[in-house]
Amino acid sequence: MKPFTRDEHAVIAEAITCAEKTTSGEIVVVVAKCSSGYHFFALMCVAMAALAVPLPFIHFTKWPIEYVYLLQLGVFAAGVIVAQSERFRVAIAPRRLKQARAHLRALQQFLAQNLHTTKGRTGVLLYVSDAEHYAEVIADNAIYEKVPQQVWDDLIADLTDRIGSGNRVQGFVAAVERCGEILAEHFPPEPLGEDELPNHLIVLDAQPYV
Repeated sequence: MKPFTRDEHAVIAEAITCAEKTTSGEIVVVVAKCSSGYHFFALMCVAMAALAVPLPFIHFTKWPIEYVYLLQLGVFAAGVIVAQSERFRVAIAPRRLKQARAHLRALQQFLAQNLHTTKGRTGVLLYVSDAEHYAEVIADNAIYEKVPQQVWDDLIADLTDRIGSGNRVQGFVAAVERCGEILAEHFPPEPLGEDELPNHLIVLDAQPYV
């Protein structure tokens, strides 16, 4: 994922600020380079591959068992080295696992960014994880009671289409503006409403080890 420039941060922050002026809701945008390290899964795959090495050599060759054992160690060592590559770990992880890890981190960010603490329970998280090609909207209870899931699914579909076509900043701006329209319809701004959460784009470079 190409780093966001200062100007891109400013454009997205301005979009959040403008959207929140029309509603009592709070919008937070989080972009993660990767939602998980997938280290355990990669090591499991490497171990299984190493364990499978002796079978053909024992049954179809007359190699001394010591040679087979050394080959097995070599395969495991090479696999461990290859598994240091994040691109490799993400590539071999099953799609279902990547979606589950990305969803879990989205939930963690909803709590970490204090979206569950807003006065009217009207916080919305727009979460995108680059490595998993995953995007999701998580809204607090008061919003889920009034806004059907299909509305958020349509928003995500438009966002991912724009990101896929290389227009990520325009995609985020459009998604934030749409969030503002949805929230304004059900949660108009309060007379003395305060901005409870920061309006800047949050980029997560570090990833969980698992």
